[in-house]
Amino acid sequence: MNSKERRTYIEEILKKSNNPEKGHELAEQLGVTRQIIVKDIAILRAEGKKIIATPEGYLMPKEQKSIVKRVMAFSHKTENIEDELKVIIKFGGIIEDVIVEHPLYGEIRGMLMIKTFYDVENFIKKINKYKAEPLLILTGGVHLHTVVAENEEIIKNMIKELKEKGYLISD
Repeated sequence: MNSKERRTYIEEILKKSNNPEKGHELAEQLGVTRQIIVKDIAILRAEGKKIIATPEGYLMPKEQKSIVKRVMAFSHKTENIEDELKVIIKFGGIIEDVIVEHPLYGEIRGMLMIKTFYDVENFIKKINKYKAEPLLILTGGVHLHTVVAENEEIIKNMIKELKEKGYLISD
């Protein structure tokens, strides 16, 4: 299989998959190194393919008929992360990313693609396992999330509860 055929194969796998595909697993399937997969993904992205690298692997977002996408501003302590994420998921939202504004580096964005309670639990487990500091510590708790939902009603309901809990930064 040449490199073009390999990239076509990777693209097809990502289009069909409902879950992230790990780079090392793709490499094993194709008999190449993980670094070759990283390069292939970079080339596919440069060609305009929407491929997202998450901590769980690569994925291509599915086309949705009508979605509402909103960037929301939050401010809270580290211990509230799990609850904040679960409120969004509870109403059917997807947390695409987390964004903080750093005084030296400017905008720092981490891709999350959290869709389920299971994803939230895994995210929290990784924070604890790696003793990782979440990005919000860089800004005293202030951060943004890009949230996607099927309709405006879902967004409205999650905003209501997030405000009640004091997580959202009000206008």
